[in-house]
Amino acid sequence: MPVSDSVSRPDSDADGDRLPVNELFASLQGEGKLAGVPSTFVRTSGCNLRCWFCDSYHTSWEPTHAWMTVEDIVAEVGELAPSHVVVTGGEPLIHEETNALLSELADDYHLTVETNGTLETDAPVDLASISPKLASSTPTPENAPEGTDPGVWTDKHEADRIDLESLSSLVEHADDFQLKFVVTGRDDMPEIEALVSEVRGVTAREIHDTDVLLMPEGQTRDALEGSRTAVADLAAEFGYRYTPRLHVDLWNDAPET
Repeated sequence: MPVSDSVSRPDSDADGDRLPVNELFASLQGEGKLAGVPSTFVRTSGCNLRCWFCDSYHTSWEPTHAWMTVEDIVAEVGELAPSHVVVTGGEPLIHEETNALLSELADDYHLTVETNGTLETDAPVDLASISPKLASSTPTPENAPEGTDPGVWTDKHEADRIDLESLSSLVEHADDFQLKFVVTGRDDMPEIEALVSEVRGVTAREIHDTDVLLMPEGQTRDALEGSRTAVADLAAEFGYRYTPRLHVDLWNDAPET
């Protein structure tokens, strides 16, 4: 199962801002404009959406984490080598303390925030990696992860998955940005085309086709084997950028990769 299903570090009892941390590790960025760049990942737990294909199951459907102070997170990041830090989830921006973490790290690291685009931040961000969720991501009793019941999440996810105001704010706020779509097939393309057009219509910042990334859905090598070529063909056809999932190609669905 992707991401850690247990957390070995103890909860912090120190004073100060704390975050629920599922994983904190150094690896290679697997997706997007910075694919292949050595990076430290701070993966928070908790999400305001429930994609049926979530590759961070243990930060959304079944959250696991230890509570760490921002100070302790910064210290642990400092013990690792990469100069790039990726704050991810789950959805890291549901936690107000994420802003404090970003501010503490900003002077020393290149910061990527991986977000579903439904929330805003005023903290320093070098790269906003924004992954708007398409209709094909909505959980149903038929596609929900084994052992789960989507319940109210079917309607809640569908109602909350797109927020144009937040998308516009994130695009304009960060030094750089990418709109990264998880593609399940050709049927997703009309929605992607429409949403990119809508975001272009509400933001003052220019969005180039090369800022729009198509990524194949798949949590394992076997799943990607059946989807990557079709999505790459779609990227070439529509003029968007294709992004691999290097961490899956290299390490399959192992945690802390």
